[in-house]
Amino acid sequence: MRIVIVGGVAGGMSAATRLRRLDESAEIIVIEQGDYVSFANCGLPYYVGGVISQRESLLLQTPESLRARFDLDVRTGNEAVTIDREAQTVSIRDVRTGVVSDERYDHLILATGAAPRETFASRGIPATGPTVATLRTIDDVDRITAALADAPATAHAVVVGGGFIGLEATENLIERGLAITLIQHGPHPLSPLDPEMASVVVDELVARGVDLRTHTSVRELDAEGVHLDDGSTLAADIVIDARGVRPAASIAAKAGLTIGATGGIAVDGLQRTSDPSIFAVGDAVEKIDALSAEPTLVTMAGLANRHGRTAADAIAWQAGILDARPADAERAVGTAIVGVFGLAVAMTGWSEQRLRATGGPHRVIHAHPADHATYYPGAERLTMKLIVDPDTDLILGAQVIGRQGADKRIDVIATAMQAGLTASQLSRLELAYAPQFGSAKDPINMLGYIADNAKTGLTDSIQWHELDSAVQAGAVVVDVRTAAENALGAIPGSINVSLDDLRARLDDLPAGELIVHCQVGQRGHTAVRLLRQHGRAARNLDGGYLTWHSGTRMGVPARMKEYA
Repeated sequence: MRIVIVGGVAGGMSAATRLRRLDESAEIIVIEQGDYVSFANCGLPYYVGGVISQRESLLLQTPESLRARFDLDVRTGNEAVTIDREAQTVSIRDVRTGVVSDERYDHLILATGAAPRETFASRGIPATGPTVATLRTIDDVDRITAALADAPATAHAVVVGGGFIGLEATENLIERGLAITLIQHGPHPLSPLDPEMASVVVDELVARGVDLRTHTSVRELDAEGVHLDDGSTLAADIVIDARGVRPAASIAAKAGLTIGATGGIAVDGLQRTSDPSIFAVGDAVEKIDALSAEPTLVTMAGLANRHGRTAADAIAWQAGILDARPADAERAVGTAIVGVFGLAVAMTGWSEQRLRATGGPHRVIHAHPADHATYYPGAERLTMKLIVDPDTDLILGAQVIGRQGADKRIDVIATAMQAGLTASQLSRLELAYAPQFGSAKDPINMLGYIADNAKTGLTDSIQWHELDSAVQAGAVVVDVRTAAENALGAIPGSINVSLDDLRARLDDLPAGELIVHCQVGQRGHTAVRLLRQHGRAARNLDGGYLTWHSGTRMGVPARMKEYA
């Protein structure tokens, strides 16, 4: 059996090594356009920042090591140009000599990855001008580190794009002592985050000295610098293009394989393309969204690795090496995490903005618990958001931000989603507890308790971006925090009656609906229960003053209302 794999790194190398473990006799050829077939691309920004000190640490395998351990024929510096599906051959061009040769295959795996979405319009940049690079390959980091070595002490970098790579580049270039301007086309970095969650990230960037420009794009690069569409020009020694990627699916399209509406290669559950002898894995491929069951693009190394293994198993099954048909690839929930100056910013599933844009029913829960018992030193606040289907109580998505413990909480929620647990069932999970690691009521359990209260109707809540409309309709906002807390910041027009004084002052409260809030929502829940048992119509401001303040500071309540 002869298998040709186009592309290495996560998807291609996972398929190649799994195939070898399944079939010692197969001939496995890996074609890689670059000079490096297996490297830690997620570690590249941290080599730029000096966190990873040795370049060799990024190089996981070489053609020689792969030949020795797995008997793989790895050919770097070779580009797959065209596919002849009828002859079952791939035309391959040696990028150094230009010589083109054909390779026959029984099975072909495309792991062509992703390519930059667009290139900058540029003219007249002198040889001594700024280094312009993406941050996706070993060659990229070599260019960037060479530029850093020659950069003046007052060097300035412009990072274009506030996604995962853009934020990692920003953090690591600041660690190298550069001044940074971060350009973001949308209203805030990390566009999958909802605005009240993104405000935590914005605060951190600003506190670290980042010049953040939102609602802005690069118009052109030239000898004068980086020209923005707001008319300003930025001088720069280094420009990092982190504006996102698209599937590198051109070779598949030229071969007549089905390309989905997303621009990715369409595959079935076993990673088979529209040609049964051709498989595709990794960032070039459409995934199926776990919530909508529609094709989507998710560019994550974990998915690429798993789908490479699925393709290898499918080939082995078709060849009679495996007796049982492999399981179809799991649908994607999009679990992701990024570090931002010590903050862990994690997400899974859909955001509230996305659900509002599609009209999907949802219930939102915010919480701000400590990552571990507050009496044990070093407790840090988590900012958590859970999005729930109000009809089924199933989890639709979550966002968690914090300096400690965000990673394990998002993993629990992602696992619960895949297992089909309801939001209320989070309250009943038995999770590891010691005061330095968590609380007897873990933050995950707390989300479950809030979800259960909402499901049973015990406490009704209102979201921060819905508050203005409720007040305009006649509701009164009651702040049940202490007078000292209220003095530090209050919702305009609210009245302050502390929770401990609430029973004694029931007659002082105005008629009509009451919107109750505390700092994070817990005292507000207690106040709502008290008021409702005394015959008052009351709702809790979900996530309390802290969530309201975060959301309104982003200046986007009107944007959220557009979706309602």
